[in-house]
Amino acid sequence: MAEPITSFYTQFYNSPVGKIAILTMDNGLDYKKPNVFGEKAFISLGRAIDRIKAEEGVKGLMLTGKTYIFAAGADLSQVPFISTFEQGYSVGKAGHEALKRLMEFDFPTLAAINGVALGGGLEISLYCKYRTISKSAGAVGFPECFLGLIPGWGGCTLTPKLIGPEKTLQLVIYNALKQNKMIGAKEAFELGLADRLLDSADFLDQSLAFLQAIISGTEKVERQPVSFDGLDAIIEKARQYVDSRVHGAAPAPYRALELIKGACSYDIDKGFDEENKALGDLIKTRQCKASIYSFDLVNRYAKKPKGVPEVKPQKVSKIGVIGAGLMASQLAHFFIHRMGLPVVMKDVKQEFIDKGLAFVRAQFEKAVQKGKMTQARANYLGSLVHGTLDIADFADCDFVIEAVFEEMSVKKKVFAEAESVLKPEAILATNTSSLSVTQMASELKNPERVVGFHFFNPVALMPLIEVIRGEKTGDAAVATAFDVAKKLKKTAISVKDSPAFLVNRILLKNLCDCISIVDKGASFQDVDNAALSLGLPMAPFQLLEMTGLPIALHVNETLNKAFGDRFPISKNLKALVEAGQKNIYAQGNGGTVAPEVEKLWVKDGNKTFCAEEIREILLENLAREADLILQEKIVAGTKDIDLAMIMGAGWPFFNGGLTMYLDLLGVSAKTLQKVFFGL
Repeated sequence: MAEPITSFYTQFYNSPVGKIAILTMDNGLDYKKPNVFGEKAFISLGRAIDRIKAEEGVKGLMLTGKTYIFAAGADLSQVPFISTFEQGYSVGKAGHEALKRLMEFDFPTLAAINGVALGGGLEISLYCKYRTISKSAGAVGFPECFLGLIPGWGGCTLTPKLIGPEKTLQLVIYNALKQNKMIGAKEAFELGLADRLLDSADFLDQSLAFLQAIISGTEKVERQPVSFDGLDAIIEKARQYVDSRVHGAAPAPYRALELIKGACSYDIDKGFDEENKALGDLIKTRQCKASIYSFDLVNRYAKKPKGVPEVKPQKVSKIGVIGAGLMASQLAHFFIHRMGLPVVMKDVKQEFIDKGLAFVRAQFEKAVQKGKMTQARANYLGSLVHGTLDIADFADCDFVIEAVFEEMSVKKKVFAEAESVLKPEAILATNTSSLSVTQMASELKNPERVVGFHFFNPVALMPLIEVIRGEKTGDAAVATAFDVAKKLKKTAISVKDSPAFLVNRILLKNLCDCISIVDKGASFQDVDNAALSLGLPMAPFQLLEMTGLPIALHVNETLNKAFGDRFPISKNLKALVEAGQKNIYAQGNGGTVAPEVEKLWVKDGNKTFCAEEIREILLENLAREADLILQEKIVAGTKDIDLAMIMGAGWPFFNGGLTMYLDLLGVSAKTLQKVFFGL
């Protein structure tokens, strides 16, 4: 469905220094539907420019957006239908030709960035001679490389000429590949994207006053001179960063590097034409199509999760956390940080509690040191966490989550203790990564209150929560879980109560195959390198180290018990765990295999595998497992698998989630004689 059309509305203001044209971008809807640019928007812009040119006595122009929104860039809804170089090239050319007309005026032009300015929305401001930005503008940036594209309407050409190549790389490459990081108004001003940082209350009035001062000559804008010194070294450093993030599997950031480097010597017309060519090449790629699909999943599909009961969620005013280890401490900090509610942590020893409390409060202090929080706020939030050895202190909690040892008997015991003091309607949530929620609740008086609420590590960074309904879990518990997830600003999906649920089942299937390939003769490095070339954010054996070998073995055993030989228990992994070995690699981050692993790992064969063989094995078995997951109705459909892998496993945006990726590569058709997409 196409986005609503953004129009450019023209007004004229008779200021003390002469007539000023005010050009406002507005698609007629509220701030939840940002202004975007398509063919009809550019036609509107052209007509507005013609009107301004026809008006006599105009001394300046101010471009701004509707309330809270400047502009959010291109209308992406049409990208999936573009299939040729010529079509992509024409998209770039149309944008350049329309926006470049803003440069035709011989009087001062000002972009008053009053809110969100992303992609083409930031680019249009670069065509004006001056820029102001409101302190309330909370999302500024170039997300294109995250979406398999490049800033192709002047971003790669004009930005280096304004703020230099190093700062441009920060915006276009580094931020985009850090999960599409946006910057705020203050940072945008400090980078040099805006000439003035102004209060939001009277932002447009102040911007008009600034423009009038420029027109009258009483205001002189001084900018830092742009330097292109050390360009090759700057570009090479960025290239190494791109390699570390996408491992050659996504072409867009590499193309952006070339464009930014070229822009340092190109004139504007040459730079624009190179951007057109880049769009022509990239917009038809698999990575671009997959990225747009991922973008739609995260920004639209995820907003209306399947499986949420139509009952009112229960009010949550206080939270209990059973456990005070690292995971429990992360949860306590996150609940306080996002919900601002009091949290009580319980453990069996005071020393554990003291360590957990110290961790929580230290996170708030770190936020103060980074300038993200005032000391007063940190002190207040830190005061909301309390520790206890007495389960009775949970009596007034509305939502209690356990994060104790991954052993069924232990979890049953702590839930029974909690139930003995909790009010009947209080929710009992488990953060288990693989155990049965149904079995965990089986001996309780009120099993309907128990729900799976599975976070991913690290809690603050991974956006996904798996909400698991046991056989007797009630609608109120599920609805409350989804409501709490929303308040935590997490993406929640409904997952059937099944061994290892969704994400961990897929990851463990992949790990089992990786271990099997090593057992047959491949090296750890060969397997990791082959998997990384798929564009994965982390190699399988590095992920194993981060997850923890004992946890991986435990989940492996759970899945083996449920599904047999599809998840064989590795005698080698078991030997490493029994020996207390924590790493596969000597440095814990790739490179040389640890001597202890070389000693303990006994291979079954000496077969040599090429990278293509390794990838084929991994992908074909992932296709089979995903198909079984859908047959078993673990989730509602393919989109839930893809969303979960992106949000819970860091599966790259440019791969489009697992099932889309398998379809685009032809793996599902070859392996299953069918495709996932649309199932």
